[in-house]
Amino acid sequence: RFSVKTLIDRSCFETIDDTSPEFNNFAAILEQILSHRLKGQTTWFGYESPRSFWDYIRVACRKVSHNCICSIENMENVGSSRAKGRAWIRVALMEKHLSEYISTALRDFKTTRRFYEDGAIVLGEEANMLAGMLLGLNAIDFSFCLKGEGLDGTYPAVIDYTPYLKFTQSSDSISSDEEELRTLGSSGSEGSTPENIGPPFITDENSWYNKCKRVEQKYRLALEQKGYLEELVRLRENQLSESVSQNKLLLQRIEDMDLAHKMEKEQLEYIIVELQDQLTVLKNNDLRSRQELTTHLTNQWPSPGALDVNAVALDTLLYRKHNQQWDEKSFQSLDQLSAEVSLSQSSLDPGHSQDGKQDGINLLNEGKEDTPSLLGLCGSLTSVASYKSLTSLKSSEYLASPTTEMTSPGLTPS
Repeated sequence: RFSVKTLIDRSCFETIDDTSPEFNNFAAILEQILSHRLKGQTTWFGYESPRSFWDYIRVACRKVSHNCICSIENMENVGSSRAKGRAWIRVALMEKHLSEYISTALRDFKTTRRFYEDGAIVLGEEANMLAGMLLGLNAIDFSFCLKGEGLDGTYPAVIDYTPYLKFTQSSDSISSDEEELRTLGSSGSEGSTPENIGPPFITDENSWYNKCKRVEQKYRLALEQKGYLEELVRLRENQLSESVSQNKLLLQRIEDMDLAHKMEKEQLEYIIVELQDQLTVLKNNDLRSRQELTTHLTNQWPSPGALDVNAVALDTLLYRKHNQQWDEKSFQSLDQLSAEVSLSQSSLDPGHSQDGKQDGINLLNEGKEDTPSLLGLCGSLTSVASYKSLTSLKSSEYLASPTTEMTSPGLTPS
């Protein structure tokens, strides 16, 4: 308690760092408290090796949010456990979280019992007051160098009790001393002079001076704390205003995202409907195309009537050849008729088939004679074989000699 008070008093006049004797004394006292009756670490052979309070802090303070345990563990210039514990004290003071660390560690009673023996300070009633006393250090701004000699863990911490052994006379004791001096002065020898009464007045002036100094220190401490609290309130207000503005921005962003999501959903629904309509149109077009293709292929196939007309014309020509009535004009008609018949067979369009059939009939009508002998041929029908025999007849030698005998298969003249 005295070390915390002197540390707060010193912070009113100067910045606390590693060179401050008040801080060195406070760190030594805290280290001694945390190391009091600390259990040793049992080895595999059953012996106990000395242990530092850092081993306890490392386990008990893991639950503190945003703790510096990992940072202390990863420090390169700090090797021993004692040095890491001293570095932790300095970092916790600079972060203003030392009281939070201590209170969290003391609440973990199971871990504390595992590391400390009975009678330890951290297991007694005084430990409950420790976190409350350290809470006042949050008003002090500390500045430490974590690479200095203070982190050397080769020697133990030594507490300097001389600042606390200084005698300060209180006002009550001063008044009692004045009364005692007056009593001694009144019962003294005759040689007593007024100069002997000087020390009480001097002591009274010193007592008022000391009172004034104490009031001034209290005023400065209150002023520093007031400034710190005002700065803290200002900082919290700025953080609150920033949080409110960020909240508004987030709400506006959420509304914009909802609106964009609705618009995108509507667009997707419209696209789905449009695609469904297009799919229906494509299906109808495909069905119509199939029907048209079927109709087209059906109409392109030659009818039996056309084949019958061609067979009658061929039989007539073969009959006239047999009777030796061919002449040059008839032979030309035969060539024209063969060409027209071939065109009518190769064409796929029903219109072309009808045109070819009409041209063949016209040529046949031009080449034939109006004789009664042809009337009986109108009922003589043959197959496509007659057309094939006509083509072979044209390319053979029989066409060169008009006197060659030819018989038409299937020809039955009347």
